[in-house]
Amino acid sequence: MINNRKVRLMSRLAIYEKGKGREDVRLGKYFRRDYLRLRILLNFIAVTIGYVILVAMVVGYNVEYIVKEAVHLDYISIGTKVLGGYLIVLTVYIAVAVCYNLIYYNSSRKKLAKYFRMLTRLREFYAEEEGQKNAAREIPANREEAGK
Repeated sequence: MINNRKVRLMSRLAIYEKGKGREDVRLGKYFRRDYLRLRILLNFIAVTIGYVILVAMVVGYNVEYIVKEAVHLDYISIGTKVLGGYLIVLTVYIAVAVCYNLIYYNSSRKKLAKYFRMLTRLREFYAEEEGQKNAAREIPANREEAGK
């Protein structure tokens, strides 16, 4: 006979595994510190590339002025402002990214813990079924075997 509770549990497990579960299982392979380090590194690279593109766009927009005033520009103050802006943007962006990724990782771990509890429950269903089958095998099929 079909166990409806087991079927519902298996359906929920399958839906989770096909959807958000893939990402949660992938994140479950990382320790929190390692995951945050990876995300910080990726965000550092993304911010650096974005800032370089932004600075290149500003330079491209003002290229005529830069060419005319190339001799009179104070390159040290410009470099200081560009570097200071980069450090501020990098600090803010990484702080926000760490907070977001920490929350995301923790919620993923909670969902993964719930998933493992459901798997444990499914194993218990199978163990109960196996126990019932073994018990049915031990009961004699006819009265002659019962008398032996």
